[in-house]
Amino acid sequence: MNRILASFVLATMTTSAFAQSNTNSPYSQFGLGDLTDQSVGFNKGMNGVGLAMRRGNEVNTTNPASYSAIDSLTMLFDAGLSGQITNYKENGSKLSGKSGGFDYVVGQFRAFKGVGVTFGMLPYSNIGYNYSQTEYLGDADLTKMATTFTGDGGLHQLFIGTGIRLFKTLSVGANLSYLWGDYTRSITSSSSASNVSTMQMLYTADISSYKLDLGMQFEVPLSKTDNITLAATWTPGHSLKADAACSVINSNSTISKADTTNLTAVNALSIPTSYGFGLAYNHGQQFRVGADFVMQKWGSVDYPSFDTKNSTYTMKSGLLKDSYRCSLGAEWTPSPMGRHFFQRVHYRAGVGMATPYYYINGKEGPKELSASIGFGIPILNNINGRSFLNISGQVVKRSADNMIKETMFRLNIGLTFNERWFAKWKVE
Repeated sequence: MNRILASFVLATMTTSAFAQSNTNSPYSQFGLGDLTDQSVGFNKGMNGVGLAMRRGNEVNTTNPASYSAIDSLTMLFDAGLSGQITNYKENGSKLSGKSGGFDYVVGQFRAFKGVGVTFGMLPYSNIGYNYSQTEYLGDADLTKMATTFTGDGGLHQLFIGTGIRLFKTLSVGANLSYLWGDYTRSITSSSSASNVSTMQMLYTADISSYKLDLGMQFEVPLSKTDNITLAATWTPGHSLKADAACSVINSNSTISKADTTNLTAVNALSIPTSYGFGLAYNHGQQFRVGADFVMQKWGSVDYPSFDTKNSTYTMKSGLLKDSYRCSLGAEWTPSPMGRHFFQRVHYRAGVGMATPYYYINGKEGPKELSASIGFGIPILNNINGRSFLNISGQVVKRSADNMIKETMFRLNIGLTFNERWFAKWKVE
């Protein structure tokens, strides 16, 4: 038990040190930022699919009911990082940007027969952008007005969960997370004319709350090697009890004076109720294919907004909308116990689509299409061959009429370390 405790402390310290924004998308300025799919190494190769996946040698954080499948005497660790290159296109102009960093770390062990315990840290959302636009005012001197948009932050979740096999075919599970983070967003407008004031809108929030995820998996045997798994998840929505602040700062360099107005929206931020449904077909350890559908009820969540006419910062409905994500993924292992290396490699692929959860100037944000390929590479050592290096590549395209188009090329690298910590030594 001391080794488990030490590993948990080490995992949380490591991820706390590396927790950072992992995006540079201008679309992360809306809502709580770019939302993650809660996937880890093996899921990412299948484009995030995992609600109905369950195996004893992997940690599947997309559905806590899967924890009950863990092998006896097993201790699992899974950690990963990611990096991406994003190409932007708008009105014939093209730009590119890079981002990346530490992604997640999770651990899992069997507490009792049919009971698995999982802990770790996952990202919930990422905020990171820096761009500007310039326009000319309607005067004879062609005065330029430059507006700069910057943002940084995001939410992280430190969680512990358990999965319990109630019956031979039915498992349930739950994750309880400490959800925390902050964000800083600013809009700064300045002019080339010295007699025009510079105005900055500064939006900040500091969040500290909880998140609960519930899951279920039901296995339907088809033969000794084949089965179908049905899955469902539910995350109840609630207020994060966090205030959102808005500061309006007007300054003029000619008179060295700045006027600041501070506004606060009380209990302004919330997470929505979410539902997930999954289906997977398994052929032993050789082949599996799954499909996920996730719906988040953002449309019922109000969000703070600054009213330029009345100079107020209050809650407003209709800024967010219900979002949907559909994913399809598969994994094939030619011969899990084969003698040749490439026979034991896990080959993965997946596709998906998602709708946005926010409106931009009254119009629906960009839809998302994605595809991925990945490999689970067995690591051979003097102790065992049960650990895996998970490598995957993903292409994500976001587009909407008359908006910035994004094409992201993402590389994910994860290591699943599988060791028998609880085996008893025999002395002859």
